[in-house]
Amino acid sequence: MVEVIIDSIRVSLMSQHRVVVLKDINAERYLTIWIGPCEAEAINIRLQNVPSPRPLTHDLLHSVITELGGKVVHILISAMREDIYYARIVLEVSGEQTEIDARPSDAIALAVRCGVPIFVADMVMDKLAAPPDEDVEHELDSSAAGESETVDESRLSAFADFLDTLDMDELDDEE
Repeated sequence: MVEVIIDSIRVSLMSQHRVVVLKDINAERYLTIWIGPCEAEAINIRLQNVPSPRPLTHDLLHSVITELGGKVVHILISAMREDIYYARIVLEVSGEQTEIDARPSDAIALAVRCGVPIFVADMVMDKLAAPPDEDVEHELDSSAAGESETVDESRLSAFADFLDTLDMDELDDEE
């Protein structure tokens, strides 16, 4: 098993879905898992310590487990089959461990509430994890360092041509 942390939750520009990015704590490799907006919000709320006036679903699940004498030990992203990730919530009840099948997004939302580790099966990580995208990393490093980026103006020529066709005097006449 490979221990991971939540690196980020990103918004897809193509759909309403979100992507949770998990980072291997011992290497520069990342696993991305598509999740729904509600689950992303549930994870974000806890990570940002946003108070909720009433328990959310994952808070309720945590309370039920605790009240029944159990505790969450860890969660495991255990497999991927037919482009679907599978997870297991590992519970300890009366000194014995039990595994419960769960969606990864729900398991992660529960893990952040319980403060337990998140693991990914070695096989899943070896097959599906990737190093950070070098272009994105370079952009992040450059902007963090305060480097100014030179603009290739030839790539903007279509915009310049369009702007040249605008008659700004017409806009002033309409006011």
